[in-house]
Amino acid sequence: MFPETKPDLSFNEDGVCSACIAAEEKNAGIDWNQREKDFYEIVDHYKKPEGEIGYDCLIPVSGGKDSTYQAYFMKYVCGLNPLCVCFETTVVTELGQRNLDNISKMGIDVIHFKKNYDAYKKMVVESFIRVGDEMWPNHIGIFTIPVMFAVKFNIPLIIWGENPQQEYGGPHLDSVKNRILNRKWLEEFGGLLGNRIQDMIGVQGLTEKELTPYFYPADEDIERVGVTGVFLGHYFFWDARKQLEIVKEHGFSVKEDGNIEGTYTNYENLDEKLVGLHDYLKYVKYGFGRATDHVCIDIRNNRLTRAEGLVLVKQFDGKYPHYAVQEFIKYSGMTKQEIDDVIDSYTNPVIFAQQEDGSFKRDNEGSLIKNFEIQ
Repeated sequence: MFPETKPDLSFNEDGVCSACIAAEEKNAGIDWNQREKDFYEIVDHYKKPEGEIGYDCLIPVSGGKDSTYQAYFMKYVCGLNPLCVCFETTVVTELGQRNLDNISKMGIDVIHFKKNYDAYKKMVVESFIRVGDEMWPNHIGIFTIPVMFAVKFNIPLIIWGENPQQEYGGPHLDSVKNRILNRKWLEEFGGLLGNRIQDMIGVQGLTEKELTPYFYPADEDIERVGVTGVFLGHYFFWDARKQLEIVKEHGFSVKEDGNIEGTYTNYENLDEKLVGLHDYLKYVKYGFGRATDHVCIDIRNNRLTRAEGLVLVKQFDGKYPHYAVQEFIKYSGMTKQEIDDVIDSYTNPVIFAQQEDGSFKRDNEGSLIKNFEIQ
């Protein structure tokens, strides 16, 4: 159900998208038993000998369902001593903080990196205006900070979760098969939208030193430690809903009072108050939002039919994110009109209907109206 407007999505000569090709391979073309053996060979290689102190691996975490599962899996299934590292999100929710705290209650050490608030906020506002993504600095920090700590603590093995190209599609099949996350992956597929951290130097007086946490460690430091990042989803069939049930048994909590803004689920993106705005900006640019992402995964995992998924997309995708916008007003100091003007500047006029004066048409709830019906 992904539209052709999705960035980095490719189609073969039969019109099948790379996400579907990856899903077919995931379901029928991969020897998961062999992948599992390969993974445990990696575990055996990096596990410290009995009696030697230290961490066997590092796990980047947010406190979400995926990173909680990664922590659980490496600790209780693989028997390793992991160090979890969390880069503080923009505006954390109470539930998100509780789930992050739960990881340490599971018997695992957690480092929570609390960033320079002022420098980060300047980047949030600038990236919102410049590239239409207020979470842009977070996309960098969640990758650079764990690698920095891996270098500092001499932990060569980093365990990431799902492979985004495997689950959501990439520019070509080679990237789908890629299991390593490194500097090149971050710059090409990490959601930086063509912007680099060097481009933020000088923004409202930001200095290079203030931006230290957002620079990827030097290649020579990574090579010295031998830092290697692997996707757990490359070695084991990634099924978020099954994994959710496991982590709930270990203290993870979902949103009990309804769905997350912008989608129909209550277990994803629980930690961030602004996530609805982030997802809406994707919607206005490309014509699909988080509900489409979730529907596609549920269809591929045989939990929904396409017809059922279409109903959910029409119900939840693209609704104006009133809650997230109000939170962003409080965080950024911008007015609603200023925020809406930025959103409009990134809205695709090919996809969304306009008035004669060029303004975009909206329904009674403030949501955009498409030029065509979803089929």
